[in-house]
Formats: sequence, C-alpha cells, structure tokens
Amino acid sequence: MDHDPSSEERKLAHINLAMESQISGVLKDKRFNYEPLFEAHPSENEGPKSLNFLGKNLLAGLWVSSMTGGTGPARHINQNLARGVGEFGLGMGLGSCRSLLESDKFFDDFNLRPLVKDQPLYANLGIAQIEKAFENGSWEKIERMVSSLKADGLIIHLNPMQEWFQPEGDLLKRSPLESIDKALEKNSFPLIVKEVGQGMGPKSLKALMKRKLKAIEFGAFGGTNFSRLEQLRQKEEKGFRELALVGHTADEMVSYVNQILKEEKDILCSEIIISGGVQNALHGHHLVQTCKANSVYGQAKAMLIAAQGDYKTFELFLKNQIEGLSMMEKYLTSGANGE
Repeated sequence: MDHDPSSEERKLAHINLAMESQISGVLKDKRFNYEPLFEAHPSENEGPKSLNFLGKNLLAGLWVSSMTGGTGPARHINQNLARGVGEFGLGMGLGSCRSLLESDKFFDDFNLRPLVKDQPLYANLGIAQIEKAFENGSWEKIERMVSSLKADGLIIHLNPMQEWFQPEGDLLKRSPLESIDKALEKNSFPLIVKEVGQGMGPKSLKALMKRKLKAIEFGAFGGTNFSRLEQLRQKEEKGFRELALVGHTADEMVSYVNQILKEEKDILCSEIIISGGVQNALHGHHLVQTCKANSVYGQAKAMLIAAQGDYKTFELFLKNQIEGLSMMEKYLTSGANGE
C-alpha cells in the first residue's frame, strides 16, 4: 500500500485540534436547517442563483452600498469596487455625488460605468440636495449629472438625523416625502430611496412602498451610524446624543416589509436592498431568504475595508462571499427561527 504522508499529517492535525474544535450547543445558529443529503458541492464555475433585480441580471444577490467619493483615496477604492461589480455581475450605488453638481474636479472618482459594464450603477444625492434643486430650479443639473455618469438612476439618501447633528448640516424646510414626490413627478430616471444608518420604521417603509420607486435600500441601524459620527466630530457635543441610538435593524425592517406586503394591496415598489449592519454573507443570506420582497443584501464597511488595498485582495473578498453563498443555497434552508 502506498504511503500517504498528507493523510497522516491530516489525521495528526485532527487529533491535535479535536479539543480546540469543541463547540457548545449554545452557539448553534438557529436560523437555518442544515440539509446535507440532497446536493453535490458547487462546481468550480457554479455560482449562486442569478436573479433579475432593477431590471438587470445579477449573478449574485450582493450589492455594493454607497460609500465614498471626491476625497483622497476615493478614486482607487471606487475603481476596485466597480471592477469587482463588473467581474462578478453585482450592483452598485455610488457615494454622494454632491460635488459633481458644482464642479467636474472629481468626476473621474465617479466615472465608473466602463468598469461596472452593464451592471446596475446608481448615482447618489442627499435629500437636502433634492430639496434645494426644486427650491432654486436646478433639477436639470441633477439630470445632467446622472446622464454624464451613464448611471441607471439616482439614489436619494435620507439623513435628517445626521444633518441635524452635523455642524455644517442642511436643515430641511419640508418633509423628505414631499421632495421625493416632486422627483417622482419629474420622471427623469429611476429612483431608489435609502437611509444612512438609522433605518426606517413601518410607516415610512409603507409610504415608500406605495410609490413608483425602483427600489428601497434600508441603510439600517447596526452598521456605520452617521449621526453618531457627526457627534464625534464636534468639540462640544450637541445635546440629546441618545437620539443617535434610535433606529431599526435590518432584521426588524425585513419583518416590517413582510407585514406590509401581507396587509397592503396597492404596493408599487417591492424591490429591496437590505443593508446596514449586515455582519457577513451568512447574515445577508438569512435576511434575503426571510424577506418576501425581491431582495439583495448590501454591504459598505466590509467592502470599503477590502477595497482599500490592491484589487486582488478585493477580488478574493468577493470570491469568498460568492462561494459561501453558493454553499448556503445548496445546504441551508430556513429553520424554525428563520421564518
């Protein structure tokens, strides 16, 4: 019989690591049933199930959430992000494009269509910029910006809490919903509405789902909290710091969406980007499987960290997530606590 040193090394490692590998039943992930019987391993070129989202084909239900632009290393980061989106067939929201309304100085930071290819790419402005555009009659500037970026549409980010805490913040003169409705009336391009770290309650979600938006992105509580970030920037913190701790997690918001879909008949928007505090691919997979709407999960911080270095590092990060999603789809089903 042939001697197999690799087999002996493996067995020795198993013996040495057996005690370290003990796991308490308390740690068991109760969100899933593990069904090892019915599928082969994913083949080398087999990814997770593709899906139609925002009118385009995504090869995996993973979204690069809006992050950065117009500062320091932003161009390098954004190009890595966009290259990954194009290579792996994902979707992407740009960071705030506010600077492009006044100058083309940072245009190359945002000019990512050549790298994204035909995958979903959405520009991004805050609700304050939308309000001002209608106030001073400059909506055409936004139209030109979206067109110049060859974006599929525009993400409007809601951040009234952040703006209030920000020393340089823009205080809103009317409700965000009024500005969103005006933008919808223009019908210039598809619109996505998202929060930036507090999430949204059921009343806000229902109002958005009853409008002709292309999608809603959660920006849920549990990830980067921009209200808290603005507090930390201040030499003397503004009062009511506890306000930054108010919000809704992605898990809560999935429950709200499911309830709204169950109870309401006149739903016009039912595509959801689940983002904000998505800890890893397993958490993202659970949220997407639980959500009754057509959904993908988005990440910002983890993507940002992975994209700061060379592209090979970010490529490996995406490859690992996508391979993990392939395994999850093969062997996991929703468990008793996974609805």
